[in-house]
Amino acid sequence: MRFDQLEHAIRAACDVSGDTELLVFGSQAILGSFPDAPESLRASIEVDVQAKNLPEMTDLIDGSLGLESQFHVTHGFYVHGVSIEAATLPRGWAKRTVEVSDPIATRGCKGLCLEAHDLAVSKLVAYREKDRTFVATLLVEKLIDGTVLLERIGLLNVDENTKGRLVRWVERTRDDIC
Repeated sequence: MRFDQLEHAIRAACDVSGDTELLVFGSQAILGSFPDAPESLRASIEVDVQAKNLPEMTDLIDGSLGLESQFHVTHGFYVHGVSIEAATLPRGWAKRTVEVSDPIATRGCKGLCLEAHDLAVSKLVAYREKDRTFVATLLVEKLIDGTVLLERIGLLNVDENTKGRLVRWVERTRDDIC
């Protein structure tokens, strides 16, 4: 996905939902912090969103713009309407979102993208191979800082075993990179 496609997704999802603000999460939220992120971080053709003020419109967004929709077929990417509650995020994440908005490209609508460290933490909680690879790439490319990542893990509302596993992964990965 490219930054202009993210802007298009924001515009389209706002049009469908009737909201002017979207929460953008999942891997393509990285474009909010890094519009020219390395191609390996932009490999996904989906952007996960929830209408911020009208969360009940999530299914409408997904049905209108989601996988195999006419939007997907036409544009080659799709907008996955999904509840933000599907992501496990560190406390305070909403205050750290990165706004993507443009008078023309998004028609003034706002995409509130997860900040890169918060995105990385949510990916680590999922702990799938592709998510660990995504976070390792963020670290290798120096798009996130390992110390900040560890601080954000500390802000998770998860059990101590999970936190410990994530901390150990970050420390091992950071050591491997150096």
